[in-house]
Amino acid sequence: MLRYTTFIIVITLAVITSTLAVMTSAMWLIVLAAGFGALTAWGIWDVVQTRHSLARNYPIIWALRYLFESIRPQIRQYLIESDTDGTPFDREQRSLVYQRAKNDVDVVPFGTERDVKSVGYEWLNHSMFPAARPAEAMRIDIGGPDCKQPYSSSVLNISAMSFGSLSAAAIRALNSGAKIGGFAHDTGEGGISPYHLEHEGDIIWEFGTGYFGCRNDDGTFSPERFRERAVNPQIRMIEIKLSQGAKPGHGGILPGQKVSPEIAATRGVPVGVDCVSPSQHSAFRTPVEMMQFIGSLRELSNGKPVGFKLCIGHRWEFLALCKAMLHTGIYPDFIVIDGKEGGTGAAPVEFTDHVGTPRREGLLIAVNALIGCGIRDRIRIGVSGKIVSGFDMAVAMAMGADWCNSARGFMFALGCLQSQKCHTNECPVGVATQDAARQRGLVVEHKAERVANFHRHTVNALTDLVCAAGLQHATELTPAHIQRRLSSNQTANLADTYEWLEPGQLINGTATGGWKVDWERASIDADTRNVH
Repeated sequence: MLRYTTFIIVITLAVITSTLAVMTSAMWLIVLAAGFGALTAWGIWDVVQTRHSLARNYPIIWALRYLFESIRPQIRQYLIESDTDGTPFDREQRSLVYQRAKNDVDVVPFGTERDVKSVGYEWLNHSMFPAARPAEAMRIDIGGPDCKQPYSSSVLNISAMSFGSLSAAAIRALNSGAKIGGFAHDTGEGGISPYHLEHEGDIIWEFGTGYFGCRNDDGTFSPERFRERAVNPQIRMIEIKLSQGAKPGHGGILPGQKVSPEIAATRGVPVGVDCVSPSQHSAFRTPVEMMQFIGSLRELSNGKPVGFKLCIGHRWEFLALCKAMLHTGIYPDFIVIDGKEGGTGAAPVEFTDHVGTPRREGLLIAVNALIGCGIRDRIRIGVSGKIVSGFDMAVAMAMGADWCNSARGFMFALGCLQSQKCHTNECPVGVATQDAARQRGLVVEHKAERVANFHRHTVNALTDLVCAAGLQHATELTPAHIQRRLSSNQTANLADTYEWLEPGQLINGTATGGWKVDWERASIDADTRNVH
């Protein structure tokens, strides 16, 4: 009977208040009686319904479980977590972005809260003779010998996030911030919306298997529509998306009810019809065809840098792409390695947790493969996946990246609270929602300044680290500059921690072990659908 205690109390109070209300006609008693009457009706329904066992056994009171469960992330984030143990981003990381975005002081008192004796802790090996700070912000030139319009890029850019996943207000603020700060804004595979063009910030146009913005009516790639858009001077680079860190190997579908006229116009799809992103490309099937496709895109865009993004899976498949580059003589201008820890949108939990190579290991594969093929100097490498600080950038660039992209870092700069409601259309700060009322909370002019501030302070922090190491540019960082704790009494730098190939080792036949096996296994005629 204890299971029904709450229900019995409610019934009793309903009877008492109803009786008193009839006797006195007091309005407050009438209201109270109505409330307890409604709760009684709720309890009766709980007892007689058949779908929820908990409700049948614990009428009314069962709802408290779901109430507490619904606010559990907020309780944990605000009341329970320490500054360094939250996920996906801990409070210290989020606070750093907020402070830099707001131009607040970003220094900490009384020493680090990180456990410097914990396995995996890393630090930068500084020089006794720090370098003078360079006069200009660090940039990197992207564009190989076949590129007629190379791009001078910042070392930190906005990673791929589509309009539709993000709100119009968020896209406008990000692009305006990119314009203010002189860095690039990746469109994501959702196409180029009017909001990307409104503030004239530099754009990296990404398209995926759906070819949004450059597709025929049947969903195949349209060279004519691509050319029409690609020649826009605001578009500085073209990026083919093979896969993304959040859900590599998984296609997507935007339900028809969410395909508004705005989104339909941006993506080049019918209004109100399910918008499908297949899991494989139709414009190419083999590594050789992919390189030929890259060559045609470079020609159609009048020589702009063309590259691709992927979360690495099978190592031999990436090696197959490298073999195809050597075979065709066609090289991408850049490759972006997306770590599996990346992801601003929603994805199946199995994919989020257990599919794809993490950022560092993926970057290690790409850098070694290009070095082993003797083509590293021809191709720039970008990297993305949980990068929010200057040290995150320093480690990635020491491992071989030429520049870094950040998605959630810039979302935090816009005001993201990590409420993890991105997939519900109920983002509390108007970043990841199409709800016009919620978007109203995001004032574009103010948030654009915060986006630019976060970028400037983070690049400045990276510059300070580089100078502390006695260098002038982040591309001079090497794996030997980063030290890693292996145990309580043993450390090693990353040059000694990981395996590194020598230039040309794959093509001259001196690679051994797994690299030799995977190189022999890699086929330029393999169907690239396996890459996804």
